[in-house]
Amino acid sequence: MLQQTVRSVWPLFFGLGIIGLCIGAQGSLLGIRAELEGFDTRATGLLMSGYYLGFLLGSLRAPAIIQRVGHVRAFAALTALASMTILVHSVLVDPWVWGLMRLLTGFSVSAIYVVAESWLNQAADNRTRGQLLSLYMITMLAGLSAGQFLLTLSDPAGFELFTLISILISLAAIPILITATPMPAFESARPVSIATLYRIAPTGLVGSFLINACYAMVLGMGSVYASRLGMRVEQISLFMALLVLGGMLLQWPLGRLSDGRDRRTVIAAAAGAALLFALASAQVGFASNHSHLLLALLFGGSCFPLLALYLALTNDQLEADQATGASSALLLVGGVGASIGPFLVSLSMDRWGPASFFYSLAAIAGLMTAHAIYKRLTDPFPVSSDPPSPFQMQAPLAVGSVLMESLPTGSEPGERGDQADAQASSPST
Repeated sequence: MLQQTVRSVWPLFFGLGIIGLCIGAQGSLLGIRAELEGFDTRATGLLMSGYYLGFLLGSLRAPAIIQRVGHVRAFAALTALASMTILVHSVLVDPWVWGLMRLLTGFSVSAIYVVAESWLNQAADNRTRGQLLSLYMITMLAGLSAGQFLLTLSDPAGFELFTLISILISLAAIPILITATPMPAFESARPVSIATLYRIAPTGLVGSFLINACYAMVLGMGSVYASRLGMRVEQISLFMALLVLGGMLLQWPLGRLSDGRDRRTVIAAAAGAALLFALASAQVGFASNHSHLLLALLFGGSCFPLLALYLALTNDQLEADQATGASSALLLVGGVGASIGPFLVSLSMDRWGPASFFYSLAAIAGLMTAHAIYKRLTDPFPVSSDPPSPFQMQAPLAVGSVLMESLPTGSEPGERGDQADAQASSPST
């Protein structure tokens, strides 16, 4: 059943894998190029934050856009926008222009994910949905990691890498736009306020803010940190790739470990390990014995899977009719954390030097550890009496969205098309 479903959506996986490559390459490329152009550290952090602000806005506005023009037209327009914005970076080298382009990139990419995830949700049934989403996350994270090595194909000071990324984004859209698979319509749901979610699942809400800030710091400013330490382009690529790879390799084992026990215990242990690895990385810096690479792998492996654990913990404590509204609240809180993370770490690096990059990450890991332990001791029993929800792999805002929980489920593909898609797929369009 799963193999048949994967075969039916292979164009989507192909396209998402390439988009993951582009996202991984683009973030690191802009960080390196900003250093080459002599951008102020705070300006670099601010423009990097623009991506996550745009991602948040795009995720919130995407359903309305898709309802108005249909999935196919929305996907085509958003892909064109993402392809265009990366080219502008190579033409107009200015931090304000780059900040605006990063915002537009984040907006377009997040809305593309909403389309893709709704497609996956429609293609799966209750027996295959979890496995299919895990494959989706592995595809995106693998693309994000592999994309770092695109930086070695040309000089970041030139325009060639920007052009390559633009071409790849356009290529990713081709198999998706020519598919005849119907896509679902969005449905409204009862909202859940942030205050209500904090009362129901405080650890998940606070953790979503902190872990998304951590992700954004790494993906937005990691290449700037590595460049400040004197790493060459190929060394930066490997360093960034290992950070992501560690999270991808340990996400499933940690998730399975958290099933059947209080997830806050696993969260506290993983965050505590991330704290130690971050402190060690700050002390080691750029080591000739490559110990900084091992520490990057271990930090990514212990820190990045925390997003999935926080989301699983939140779902454990929700009623069925609260899942959609809670996803929107988590998206908002996580988006705020991701939006301010790169700018805050840029202020730290500007004042105290490159080592403060990992000290800042250690501070966030320490907060996650302390909060999980505190809630575990003061609230030893889960809110819900139901068994824990099955663990599902998740990706950060930079890679995917949490809107998957808010998409309609349970209908057959032929029962849920929208008229706009049918019109957009017709020869007249």
